[in-house]
Amino acid sequence: MAMAFALTRSSAMKTSLCVLLCILVVSEVVGVPRCAAALGINYGQVGNNLPSPAQVVSLLASLRIGKVRIYDANPQVLAAFAGTGIELIVTVPNDLVRPMAASPGEALQWVSSSVRPYFPATRVTGIAVGNEVLTDDDEALKAALVPAMRNLHAALAQLGMDGYVHVSTASSLAVLATSYPPSQGAFTAEVAPLMAQFLRFLAETNAPFWINAYPYFAYKGDPTRVSLDYALSNPYHVGAIDPYTRLQYTSMLYAQVDAVAYATSQLGYNNIPVYVSETGWPSKGDTDEVGATVENARAYNRNLLLRQAAGEGTPLRPRQRLEVYLFALFNENMKPGPTSERNYGLYQPDGRTMVYNVGLMQQSTSAASLSLAASPATKTVSAH
Repeated sequence: MAMAFALTRSSAMKTSLCVLLCILVVSEVVGVPRCAAALGINYGQVGNNLPSPAQVVSLLASLRIGKVRIYDANPQVLAAFAGTGIELIVTVPNDLVRPMAASPGEALQWVSSSVRPYFPATRVTGIAVGNEVLTDDDEALKAALVPAMRNLHAALAQLGMDGYVHVSTASSLAVLATSYPPSQGAFTAEVAPLMAQFLRFLAETNAPFWINAYPYFAYKGDPTRVSLDYALSNPYHVGAIDPYTRLQYTSMLYAQVDAVAYATSQLGYNNIPVYVSETGWPSKGDTDEVGATVENARAYNRNLLLRQAAGEGTPLRPRQRLEVYLFALFNENMKPGPTSERNYGLYQPDGRTMVYNVGLMQQSTSAASLSLAASPATKTVSAH
């Protein structure tokens, strides 16, 4: 994504003042539950040295984090979250999507055994059906997605849970053929037919569109043309204007979200909420992974926390605070792929050592969990 938008200094000054006001409010008020409540986080478990689910719950409670997404329906995790009030999104693994699509009974059995025994003590609010299915190479898997979602929703309705638990799926930003400028957002020709079915289901069930969006990849892919400040959502960045809508953007992530919203509108669905199911920035990478540093990771996640604390929506939907789930809670040492894949966590696997400090403060009482203004400008604990 090249920075081709027109730039305006006055809008940048306005953004900086808004962020400063947010910082002053956070620093002056003792107890800022809306900051923590706004924050969602992904709790991955691809590691052999991670804390127990009970220890994770204690950490999340001390941070006052109110929304968590997991990548399975681990019974130990669901049991540990009972009585915490933390909203939990569970996931149907990709290999179960086709069986659920083929059999309503299979979907009912899964909900009955994997979710119902823990509900409502564990506040399950969403079921993600697979992960990035729509951009998978398996055509049969993609075709099974919406039928599986419909069977799962029917199972929830049969058990009286459909009013509390929504069904959706998390998609890669690769579902878009065009994401820049945001107003020209459009789905690829390959996913468009399935996307129409998917969006119809979301509209019928009042469920959100979940997108996994990583500005890091855009910067890494073309660091000479992509502004690092824009990718990091830096509040002092001068910003960019969509030439077709004249909407101002100071964050690549928020522009990506609006591109998805415009793409859904092109298919006739104007009111489906778009949430960020994953976003993050690696604190370490291989030599060819440009920008994967502690400083950039801290800046990216801190900037998102500032925007969340301010209740900021996207330029297209300014009155709807963007729901964001950061990736991830821990560095996970068994994830395959480049070094960056094992270094997205806010915490080291011991559950006590921060990789870097974004302003989240552990509390043993009911005091505020975010101290954005007081957190140091440099990292307090480094993984390196």
